[in-house]
Amino acid sequence: MANHLEQLVAEWLEFKGYFVRRNVKVGKLSHGGHEGELDIVAYHPIDNHLIQIEPSIDSHDWETREHRFKKKFDAGQKHIISEIFPWLPHNKKFEQWAVLWGSDKNHSEVGGGKVIPIWKLYRMIANDIIAIGSPMGNAIPEQFPLLRTMQYTLHWATRDIDD
Repeated sequence: MANHLEQLVAEWLEFKGYFVRRNVKVGKLSHGGHEGELDIVAYHPIDNHLIQIEPSIDSHDWETREHRFKKKFDAGQKHIISEIFPWLPHNKKFEQWAVLWGSDKNHSEVGGGKVIPIWKLYRMIANDIIAIGSPMGNAIPEQFPLLRTMQYTLHWATRDIDD
């Protein structure tokens, strides 16, 4: 089962129109098992945007993170096009994000991917939700429970309510 951060990212991308694959095992090994598992890989067919996102709520040091995310991002570069989205051009460029606790001030990249602090991700999602408007007339569908909860929270927590 995915952690809440993986679930939130997957809901957000799907709601935005991406085809989302989660926890995909890639690089089948001849002796069994796989080379790795990619947390979220998503493709937006209209925007032709491909992204791999590896959310983590770890508290590891940057050296440990570098090793861990390099393995994930290298596996993504090697297998996303050939195994997950084989109809895309083999030289298709895509983004890779490590969503982490902490700051991107001194670490803008880790393992070859862009560092997105969790608070920045939450702000991106919140901005998209606020742009949708009031849940009273434009509620996010119930198939996205975390996004819907954020929508109601953002709407009601920022208002004075007398009734």
